[in-house]
Amino acid sequence: MSESATLNLAGKTLNLPILEGTENEKAIDISALRKETGFVTFDPGYGNTCPSKSSITFLNGEAGALRYRGYTIAELCEKHTFEEASYLTLYGELPTAEQLAEFKSGVNAYSKMPKQLEKIFEAYPDTIHPMVMINVLTSSLSAYFPEVTSISDPAQVEKATQVAIGQMLTFVAFAYRKSIGASFEYPTEPCSSAAGLLKMMFGNDYVVDPDVEKVIDELLILHVDHEFNCSTSAVRLIGSSQANLFASVSGGISALWGPLHGGANQAVVEMLQFIHENNIDPQEYLEKVKRKEDGIRLMGFGHRVYKNYDPRARIIKKTCDRVMAKLGKEDPLLAIAQKLEAAALEDEYFTSRKLYPNVDFYSGIVYRAIKIPTEMFTPLFALGRLPGWIAHWREQNSDPKARIGRPRQIYTGETQR
Repeated sequence: MSESATLNLAGKTLNLPILEGTENEKAIDISALRKETGFVTFDPGYGNTCPSKSSITFLNGEAGALRYRGYTIAELCEKHTFEEASYLTLYGELPTAEQLAEFKSGVNAYSKMPKQLEKIFEAYPDTIHPMVMINVLTSSLSAYFPEVTSISDPAQVEKATQVAIGQMLTFVAFAYRKSIGASFEYPTEPCSSAAGLLKMMFGNDYVVDPDVEKVIDELLILHVDHEFNCSTSAVRLIGSSQANLFASVSGGISALWGPLHGGANQAVVEMLQFIHENNIDPQEYLEKVKRKEDGIRLMGFGHRVYKNYDPRARIIKKTCDRVMAKLGKEDPLLAIAQKLEAAALEDEYFTSRKLYPNVDFYSGIVYRAIKIPTEMFTPLFALGRLPGWIAHWREQNSDPKARIGRPRQIYTGETQR
């Protein structure tokens, strides 16, 4: 007999099934709770809510573990490219050389924007935030590629996947070009996603340093997926209504833009700039944080699910050191970040609250080092997260038991008047 939990409620005794994942994570199945008792569960922020099963990403916040389809994030960053990690996330296995070539060919076939879509770029002012641009353009893909918007035709889903990835790479790069008033340029020769991104952002005369290309690969891989985070949950919730891929991803972009989600690395850089410009000692800044002074927050520390050192932060910290050594740069913000981290990790106030550096703490400094401006941090996060969004959308739509998302509420308004 399978394991179950017993609940005595409203004069009834319920045996609630216990579900167990492949990594021994357990959940109590309450799907029949309201039907049987009239009660619902109250879970602000969905911190204890599991809306569905998934085989894409394993995350253990207490142990600081993160794996895509069984592969550790460290191994993927060290040995594989963004395209390989994307393929793995989407299809469950690392690609063979032939599969990888076919995947890259399909994505490249859709890397150029339709001419009419380029006019949307021209219609907006150069001062527009890049996240607005990529959101508008992504939602517009339904109009320019209507032949791949069916969610029930596997061939169309496959094409839509290629369109979304190919176009997003261009959207992100061209949003930057527009912000500096430069014309659009496509790569003149075949190259990786990371190199292509750099070429489109900085022009075909830009010489791609293999080490910088590797850094972009790592940053994108680190963001490919992260279980049921805010933006991924948004994609899944929208997709549960049977909205097409482009509409669903557009919702994910909107969710990612928030400063508590994808905008966090930008907030870290702004914090470090504030400390630098005001000549505040890092230790004194931490004291201000502890005193909860107005407007003073320690950005880049702590995480909703990690109660240990974020495994992505360990990788990006090493990458940061490597990039700075390679480029021979001394960034005053990096020195501040290092002092903040060292002091916080020795302070019981922060360690007792499980406030360790997260992936956002160093990623912005790395982007700065390779000349990527602050407003581009979140668009690059969206580019990296896109394969994960698509994988979740596809997984959900292939589940015959999937239902439209419809949370319940506890009503606290006026009674009938």
